[in-house]
Amino acid sequence: MVRPRLLIALASFLSTPLFAQAPAGPVAPQQGVTPQAPPPQAAVKVRVALVTTPATVHNSKGEMVHDLEASDFRLTDNGVAQRIVHFDLGGDPLSIVVAIENSSRVEPMLPQVQKSGIVISETVMGGSGEAAILAFNDDVQRLQDFTSSGDSIERAVETLKTGTSGTKLYDAMAQGVEMLTSRPEPTADSPGRRRILLVIGEAEDDGSEMKFGDVLRRAQLANVTIYSVGLSTTRAQLQEKPQDTTVHPTPPGTISRAPFPGSMPGPDTDANLYGTGNLMHAVVWAIKHVKDAAKDNPLQILTMGTGGAHLATFKDRSIEKALDSIGGELHSQYSLSYTPTGTSETGYHEINVMVKRKNLKVRARPGYYIAE
Repeated sequence: MVRPRLLIALASFLSTPLFAQAPAGPVAPQQGVTPQAPPPQAAVKVRVALVTTPATVHNSKGEMVHDLEASDFRLTDNGVAQRIVHFDLGGDPLSIVVAIENSSRVEPMLPQVQKSGIVISETVMGGSGEAAILAFNDDVQRLQDFTSSGDSIERAVETLKTGTSGTKLYDAMAQGVEMLTSRPEPTADSPGRRRILLVIGEAEDDGSEMKFGDVLRRAQLANVTIYSVGLSTTRAQLQEKPQDTTVHPTPPGTISRAPFPGSMPGPDTDANLYGTGNLMHAVVWAIKHVKDAAKDNPLQILTMGTGGAHLATFKDRSIEKALDSIGGELHSQYSLSYTPTGTSETGYHEINVMVKRKNLKVRARPGYYIAE
């Protein structure tokens, strides 16, 4: 015979909801009871919804080609042909983060950097662009958030002050990439904004917590194109000291040989001198070995790995000329976007952009990497 008290207790249990609401606040653990550790979380896999690559096209004379249509391009991801969902020729507005080194190492060159604000606002940004300014030395400072005001950008650059001797290049670049992820990307239905990271500084890092390969991976996954203007510590020393002072012949951010006879200095010059194939191997290596450091040509590798370009400022190429060249390219290059289909989700993805016309050279980003 079942007792009345037992029936009451059983009825109370059955009437309790199986899915009860969580308590309003945290529950304090009982004394003497060790809280149970939460189960380990599974690794989060990144699914790439959209891949955008710039495509700079030159003819046999080195002139940029501006009359191509989407149908003139063939784009593959790991060898699988992809459908271009967004196509543009220099029309999408730009979102740019400009990271400027203001360490004491390049102090003699800061007056030239300070004068470049007008080139950034008028030539690089363009009429519909926006920009933000970072400064980096032993620290990274945000001098100006995103704005379409050219006056604000020029003021931030003109008032740049000399900092300490450190150069946290990779930390500054990582912060720039993070800022750019908030800007809308182009899609099949919306023009969005092209994401550009422009670095003005030495091709050298000192003290960053962020690793070289990690910066490259993040930039590629965020569809950020990196351009850089290399500051020369040798030029800074020559401007600060007598002309007969002995200095190292190949400072960071410069090249040790003159351009090939008959060639004009431009975005591809450094890649030609170092060997495009060698740099491309270095790009793939950097993506796969994210924890290792790049000892040689880090800015060349970072720019090539995202479809951008590195321009050294040495001899006859000034900061203003380098920025003017970058601005001209940004507003005259193609932008191709696609959603990867028919390829594996993880690992290295090789991008290949081809033009169906003959005797044309294409520069685009080589690929991206998705960790398992």
